[in-house]
Amino acid sequence: MTTRVIAVGGADAAAARLAACLGGTVCPLAQRRFPDGEHYLRVLGAVEGADVVLVAHLHPVDPLLVDIVFLADALRELGARQVGLVVPYLAYMRQDRRFQPGEAVTSVSFARLLSRSVDWLATVDPHLHRHAALSAIYSVPALAVPSAPAIARWIRAEVPDAVVVGPDEESGQWVDEVARLAGCPGITGRKLRHGDRSVEITWPALQPWRGRPAVLVDDIVSSGQTLVTALQGLGAQGLQAAACVVVHGLFEQDAAQRLQAAGASRLVVCNTLPQPGLPLIDVLGDLAEAAARLIAPRQG
Repeated sequence: MTTRVIAVGGADAAAARLAACLGGTVCPLAQRRFPDGEHYLRVLGAVEGADVVLVAHLHPVDPLLVDIVFLADALRELGARQVGLVVPYLAYMRQDRRFQPGEAVTSVSFARLLSRSVDWLATVDPHLHRHAALSAIYSVPALAVPSAPAIARWIRAEVPDAVVVGPDEESGQWVDEVARLAGCPGITGRKLRHGDRSVEITWPALQPWRGRPAVLVDDIVSSGQTLVTALQGLGAQGLQAAACVVVHGLFEQDAAQRLQAAGASRLVVCNTLPQPGLPLIDVLGDLAEAAARLIAPRQG
């Protein structure tokens, strides 16, 4: 079967990498906006009978969501055998319950919308906090590729005597697995959030690790305030911040600069989002393997 990979909204490099890994080809896409802001999309290659994979960096997400929904519908009309979606970063996972009366639980709504549009989905380390798994909200096959093996390989090569540190309980699932795979101790703090840019972190006893390099690991960094606070607290207790490793670096405004100013001697990100100028940990190869597993059952 033919596999065609389409980059949506500027994900050209990721699409080319996935096409090479999948033994497929990139299918060109023309996209632009009409003067009133409406979306224009045109598939510029043959897709009839093909397994089509859409690739998108969902940040910022809202314009891309419209493109994905329209494209998936058009591809089926053009005869595609299946339409899958590869999103290294999966957006709209933050709102996983109704915290205040009347709030939209957008993680569920987003999952319903995508499940109606594509046949399967593959992503890297979605922010599964109150949802046990992607299958709890997605009705199509969905695979979450772990970043821990790739991050652990980087730590073993770059900071082999590290202490792996998570800033809060939510990061504990990554910290424990990364520390285990890297053969390093791991610790996590407890976070109390007072606002988008105001957090407080308390730490367990850190005396046994004083003098050892700390590698802070977190799944998503937006404003960067949590990691800034963590860096300040670790430094006050005698741990040297050797690096901050981030799975999904959104880095709003000056977040990356603030992290470096707070003491992060190295800032490293997984390549789930474009980050020019920052060292990258590759997870796209593992993501391509997940996509291949999702394509295969529909080729039989």
